[in-house]
Amino acid sequence: MSIAPTTKGHAPFGAHRTWYRVTGDLTSGRTPLVLVHGGPGSTHDYLLRMAELARDGRPVVHYDQLGNGGSTHLPGRGADFWTVGLFLDELDNLLDHLGIADDYILFGQSWGGVLAAEHAARRPAGLRGLVLANSPASYPLWLEEMEVLRAALPAEVQETLRRHETAGTTDSAEYWQATLEFYGRHVCRLDPWPREVAASFMEIYNDPTVYHTMNGPSEFHVVGSLKDHSVIDRLPDVDVPTLLISGRHDEATVRCVQPFFDHIPDVVWEVFEESSHMPHVEEPERFDAVMRGFLAGLDAA
Repeated sequence: MSIAPTTKGHAPFGAHRTWYRVTGDLTSGRTPLVLVHGGPGSTHDYLLRMAELARDGRPVVHYDQLGNGGSTHLPGRGADFWTVGLFLDELDNLLDHLGIADDYILFGQSWGGVLAAEHAARRPAGLRGLVLANSPASYPLWLEEMEVLRAALPAEVQETLRRHETAGTTDSAEYWQATLEFYGRHVCRLDPWPREVAASFMEIYNDPTVYHTMNGPSEFHVVGSLKDHSVIDRLPDVDVPTLLISGRHDEATVRCVQPFFDHIPDVVWEVFEESSHMPHVEEPERFDAVMRGFLAGLDAA
């Protein structure tokens, strides 16, 4: 089956706008899959190939979270504005705007999985299933695991990273070049990166407001407002079937993901042996098969 036509638009969100793209027909009767991207402060681009899942007739919704991509940019706002609650409200607003709040499936990748888990723990009536892909249940855990992964980098790379982090010069070209050693091992192992993956990283580079405020200058140097955030104590409240996805070489290590498996009541976990943080592009055929199997199970429930 060919991929259905796409529609694009903006959902008003207070004084701002959330950009979205729908692949397929939201009135088809099939439960739509809503994709929540990572960052915070990234864009939908690196998840674009997941539109392939619309070939089955299921509508797939991408959107850019506030602050980046096609949504409203607000470079003057600080940490008091960029909160988890803001992005939860934005997601609720989008579901209402699209008219799907009573029937949807949520896929959250990386930070998007943290957001999706927070959303699911509120037990929204229309949520039918949840996918948490390459996500940490706790940023304190994430930070501990980043130290383990960093310790395996070449000594000269470690020295460059720490020198710039100590000096506050993480915006330098030398620091960025050193981060690529980590990213090539634990974020995306493809060489070169797919165009849509590179596009999301360039979007962060062009407007790093949200990423720097909530996360920090790199994936492994989290000094922003999320550094102490954890969703672990709310996971028992997730009451829908849940699929966990992670890569064997993922920056979201087994220890980061384990609390989801331990505390969500109805959960399965798929590990992609040849992937790091992006199995949807690193092992696309297996990824699609795993996703289609999980979605078919939700349809049959």
